[in-house]
Amino acid sequence: MATSFLILLTYVLIFFVALMLVALGGMFSERSGIVNIGLEGTMIFGGFFALLTLNGLMAVKCPPFFVVLITIIVAIVSGMLFSMLLAFVSIKFNADQTLIGTALNLFATAFCVVFAKRISKFGTDSINFQKKYFIIQIGQLDINIFLIIGIFILIISWFALFKTRFGLRLRSCGENPQSAASAGINVFKYRYIGVLISGALAGLGAIAYLIPSSSVWNASNGVAGFGFLALAVLIFGAWKPFKIMGASLFFSFFLALSFCYYDFFLSFFHIELTKANGVTKELFKMIPYILSLVALALTSKNSRAPKAEGQPYERGQR
Repeated sequence: MATSFLILLTYVLIFFVALMLVALGGMFSERSGIVNIGLEGTMIFGGFFALLTLNGLMAVKCPPFFVVLITIIVAIVSGMLFSMLLAFVSIKFNADQTLIGTALNLFATAFCVVFAKRISKFGTDSINFQKKYFIIQIGQLDINIFLIIGIFILIISWFALFKTRFGLRLRSCGENPQSAASAGINVFKYRYIGVLISGALAGLGAIAYLIPSSSVWNASNGVAGFGFLALAVLIFGAWKPFKIMGASLFFSFFLALSFCYYDFFLSFFHIELTKANGVTKELFKMIPYILSLVALALTSKNSRAPKAEGQPYERGQR
């Protein structure tokens, strides 16, 4: 029973921190007024280059500290560069943010599959990697370092958004950009910053999901819809950091069950769930997405998104 609980807790913590980081990234973007549907693609792009970097550093036997540090930096920078495409087209040319985000999601997957096959010895899109430097053993529980980073970023995000001048200005750009501009705030600047923060956290969230949960990644599988689920977490969390944390925990529990449901139900409830009973891993993987639809349907009337999110801004517009 204890072993089943520890396995479940390990997976919950992995998915929790990944969902939270990506959702927090989406929060900064939407608080500035830009809807970032491209979180999925940003995760794929950032995760791809981070894993390539990780393998390169391991091959040259780089010290563990620098392996972790450089891999994280590459994930963050890659996410920022990719999200810059959304920011530039949406802000500079006032393009439809939903369409651009969708296009970037498709592009990221195709790009990573093609290049993964190019660099693979066997022409596959699989990337194998080691995760030992990212895991901390505490008794029988495996804690990944992204959990510590994620909690730190959660606190910083709350403080920056609600306790600083930067946060006030960012929120004003997402609520009423015309009024913000009349107060001397550079709306374009803050929207670029919001999207870049979004890309940075999505890139970090990608490796927080990919590295601790496995030792091989297929580029064609992407990040299994984590970017889209993070959008649901963002809405369910009402665009507020600590509510996003709670929503991430809720959804991550059901995601974790898909990896260890058999042992969990057998140990705690003495129920044997098998294919013969119509229960499969895929069934549990569906649950978070079904719950996200139900949760959004029940809370959509009371949720309050930034008023100007998704709306192009032009200087001098009223």
